[in-house]
Amino acid sequence: MVLFFTSNVVDPPVVIYMGRDKEENEDLIKYAWPQDVWFHVDKLSSAHVYVRLPESIPWDNIPAELLVDCAQLVKANSIEGNKKNNLHVVYTPASNLKKTGDMAVGQVSFHKHDKVKKVLVAARENPIVNRLNKTKVERDVDHEQEKADRIKLEAAQRRIEAAAKRKADQELARKREEEKKAKSYDAVWAAGEPSSSKAARGDEDEDFWGENATMEEADEARMKEFEDFI
Repeated sequence: MVLFFTSNVVDPPVVIYMGRDKEENEDLIKYAWPQDVWFHVDKLSSAHVYVRLPESIPWDNIPAELLVDCAQLVKANSIEGNKKNNLHVVYTPASNLKKTGDMAVGQVSFHKHDKVKKVLVAARENPIVNRLNKTKVERDVDHEQEKADRIKLEAAQRRIEAAAKRKADQELARKREEEKKAKSYDAVWAAGEPSSSKAARGDEDEDFWGENATMEEADEARMKEFEDFI
């Protein structure tokens, strides 16, 4: 049997769970999800408590209120630890748990000790423990089926994300092609006006200077006539 709790100190609320006994803890170690974080009273016997974090919360930056909820639940479920003040609770990603064949039931170690953090619990806080206990649900879990369902769901999500990425890439490529065409069109105009426009403007210039030349010739002719008259 697995005990499930809900912590509503974050939005959306998250699930905290733990095994009923050592045998159940073995299954939880084996079937923990990638986003699960494991909690245990340091150097004392206690329940193995896990919190299932959303992707938006990294394991090493758990909000303080949620961290307190997990630590208080661990302390409350330690026969010896529940009676002590100023004890530490250790936590690490579930994927960092190490289990070898020579270990006792429920016993674990760590692959990387630098991925283990501690939080100090000064004393039991009954309001927190009572709030969490009110959300407790106990149920049997088919760990193999749950794992298969999770893998199937994650694969479907990856396909959706891949399709969305392909669509976004195609849209980006289309926009870039349009920008390329627009720049190419601008380059044509930057190189000069179309020949028909140049020819038309050339005719206008020719007509203009031709007219001026005719007027000058007329003035010179009149001036010559005047001189001859004098």
